[in-house]
Amino acid sequence: MTKKLHWGIIGTGAIARTLANGITKSRTGKLVAVASRDKAKAESFGQDFDVDPIHCFGDYHEILKDDSVDAIYVATPHPSHAEWAIKAAEAGKHVLVEKPIAVNQYLAQAIVEAAVANGVFLMEAFMYRCHPQTARLVEIIKEKLIGDVRVIQATFSFGAGFNPTSRLYDPALGGGGILDIGCYPASISRLIAGAATGKDYAEPIDVKAVGHLESTGVDGYTSAVVKFPGDIVATLNAGVAVNQENVVRIFGTGGWIFLSNPWVANRSAPDITQIIVHRNGEKEPTEITSTAHATSFTLEVDVMGDAISAGKKQAMSPAMSWGDSLGNIKLLDAWRQQIKVEYEIEKSETFPRVTAANRPLSVSPKHNMKYGSVLNLPKKVSRLIMGVDNQVTMPHAAGIFDYWIESGGNAFDTAFIYAGGLNEKLLGQWIKNRGIRNDVVIIAKGAHTPHCNPKSIREQFTISLERMQIDHADLYMMHRDNLEIPVGEFIDVLNEFVKEKRLSAFGGSNWSIDRVQAANDYANARGLQGFSIVSNNFSLARMVAPVWGGCISASDPASRAWFTKNQLALFPWSSQARGFFTDRAHRDQSLNDEEMNRCWYSDDNWQRRDRVLELAKEKNVLPINIALAYVLNQPFPTFPLIGPRTLEELRTSLPALDVSLTADEVKWLNLEA
Repeated sequence: MTKKLHWGIIGTGAIARTLANGITKSRTGKLVAVASRDKAKAESFGQDFDVDPIHCFGDYHEILKDDSVDAIYVATPHPSHAEWAIKAAEAGKHVLVEKPIAVNQYLAQAIVEAAVANGVFLMEAFMYRCHPQTARLVEIIKEKLIGDVRVIQATFSFGAGFNPTSRLYDPALGGGGILDIGCYPASISRLIAGAATGKDYAEPIDVKAVGHLESTGVDGYTSAVVKFPGDIVATLNAGVAVNQENVVRIFGTGGWIFLSNPWVANRSAPDITQIIVHRNGEKEPTEITSTAHATSFTLEVDVMGDAISAGKKQAMSPAMSWGDSLGNIKLLDAWRQQIKVEYEIEKSETFPRVTAANRPLSVSPKHNMKYGSVLNLPKKVSRLIMGVDNQVTMPHAAGIFDYWIESGGNAFDTAFIYAGGLNEKLLGQWIKNRGIRNDVVIIAKGAHTPHCNPKSIREQFTISLERMQIDHADLYMMHRDNLEIPVGEFIDVLNEFVKEKRLSAFGGSNWSIDRVQAANDYANARGLQGFSIVSNNFSLARMVAPVWGGCISASDPASRAWFTKNQLALFPWSSQARGFFTDRAHRDQSLNDEEMNRCWYSDDNWQRRDRVLELAKEKNVLPINIALAYVLNQPFPTFPLIGPRTLEELRTSLPALDVSLTADEVKWLNLEA
């Protein structure tokens, strides 16, 4: 580097001091600023590292305004990692976040999205990943010196002595062994399993765990058993209440490996380490020495400095890339879930009233959302609808929903049967928590087979409103039709809801066009309100077979002609063909899941997919954006339902709103030209 990276540190604890020392001895960095909530502490810390007093701040916000700072190290307690990493990224600073990157995977996703949005470098501070021993271990595994890896044993544990007010035992500070040091065994097992299977890291197939919880509710010591692809099993041990042997052992078909110092955590001097390889048939083990010229913390600073100098936004393996960090915290979530460790900031009833960045929820002025009108509904509706069908925890729900609102989205689709009512409860609690009921469009659904009748509709609708803690829904859709019941009976009960001011507009999901027309004819003849919306499947990919029983598609020419003539709003589900236009789909059927093969695999759909790939390249967007734009660019109003599981999936869907397709392009994509 021609210019050293100028560092600022948020937090003045022991780990902050360690990294500060690492920066002063680094090749690429210089410490220029420090912030504490106590200005005197910041000044004392700064004096120890020759930081100018004018750059020693008693407010974290102030260091982010300091133009002399290029990069921020977030060394606060775990629960505030997300806030300050996000705010640092928004200030245009590169970010190193102390491990774990966040308390849970959804806060971690928010951090990554902030780095993407602001074009800054981001890395999680697993210093051992930057040590040459770790890189050499990966090489040894890839070289198969012990054959195929079968079992990994990894431990990091110490006995701190119980103190309910210390951060290690305080649930308000993210206490417990899993987050504080269990992240090390988790991360090295994923690294080893990845190297053994030809990847940078591996994701678990299954996680089981047991543990001891302290009186404060955090884990004092715990063990997890993790299964990885390639028939690899790992046992992970962590604790803050008991000393254990902090080593790693790897057993393969041709021998085994022993690491006596896997975490290379010496804070004052470089670690000289040995990887001991025992090979079957050899009397003596092979000792492979790794020598470092500096501590792992200094090496970590230089890994980040070199990456930034090279114009990179994330680290290369074995240092922590974004995907690696997100996968690791997901494993920690699963581990905590197994032993029932949940923090107050994750519970529905005590969830913070602010976003991951610790501020009130608001719409970003940079959003690209478009809006449309629906018959009988006074509110404008975002052209994309958020599907509320996969979130089963408040952190997941809030992470997705907050991002959705910030992106300009305002409509949410849920149903009586989803997760046994849990999705309705989470949505309602989040809306109440955020205080935005009047700003959002809530779509409720009920009457799923076999409960598709007027009596069940009334009973279920009442329960749905109670679950969501609201007195009215904006839209209501019957989840299925029941051909044994005259359409008029459905119209009558739904009009009763409208008169009771518990509903503005309604429609049906998976209703045939003939039945929709009959329902509206009945309503018109009696001066009643008819269907305002229909929610059938509609996507560029033809639904070869119904995804679920009773499903109806509106993608055929006759249905499209009817919607064009009547201009009734279509709320398509599976608008992106459930991933057919992503890497989930493969022409080799053996690589697809059963649903993909059964519902979407056909020669004509592969032709459509080929055309999507061609047009996506021409317009410089993702294929999924072209597929979703096809739905948005119809000659009748469409409001596609999307069901992103992650913030990345949501972010990468939004550009479809800006893709304009001509009528000829729409026909060409659908093989009509």
